[in-house]
Amino acid sequence: MGKNVRVYRDIIRASVKRMDVQNKLIKLLEILKRHSCKQIGVSYMCKDTIADKLEFSYKTVQRLMKKLEDLGMIRQVPMKRKKEMMQTANAIIIQPVKEEMSGKPPVKESKKCPAIKTTTSFLKQNIKNNKRKAVAQFSHVDKSLENSLKQANFVAHWIPDVFSYLAGSFYEKAETIQEFWKVIKQCNRVVDYSTNKRAFTGNQEIEIGIKAFKEFAMKVESGVKMDKGQFAYFNGIVNKLMNNPLL
Repeated sequence: MGKNVRVYRDIIRASVKRMDVQNKLIKLLEILKRHSCKQIGVSYMCKDTIADKLEFSYKTVQRLMKKLEDLGMIRQVPMKRKKEMMQTANAIIIQPVKEEMSGKPPVKESKKCPAIKTTTSFLKQNIKNNKRKAVAQFSHVDKSLENSLKQANFVAHWIPDVFSYLAGSFYEKAETIQEFWKVIKQCNRVVDYSTNKRAFTGNQEIEIGIKAFKEFAMKVESGVKMDKGQFAYFNGIVNKLMNNPLL
């Protein structure tokens, strides 16, 4: 779980422009991580308690939770008490970056918390439904996309975790993810052959790569035809951004 949160921190820094929002999202992730040890990856703290601990308003916590959900980092699941079936605090699940990283059997439910016992099937159903929605939304990206929520095994070490996580949300095969990153590296031209200095730094490559892949995913979703293939089309997007990074 610690590695998941570290990767999510990098994604937040790369995708959220406002520094104050970045800091608040990271603080919220950290407190959820610290209070999800009883059942690893699942926190049962109510938003009022979270707001008090972070010294944020209740509405700010609500907005931050929604942002983390939109980024695919957490999932909130409604919970009910067994006896009176009344609404209680949501279960907040920190999503794994890669399914392979959590290669352990499911965490056993705590006997001390009746809410966990009564909602196991509900949690499973929610996870299933959300996976189906994600697969349906991008089903035309790749024929193997039915397994798109599984991150690729053995992605090369030279591919940044942030880009691997993003591309792995749509493509299962490590080779495909690596080809996309190779396009970015090849587009970053050498400007000084004596020192092998390139036009963009490693961090700038990551920023451009994330922006380009998001644009690529939106184009695919809109049904754009890619006559020369997906990598050639992605190459065009990357080149456009590198020629004019302010776009």
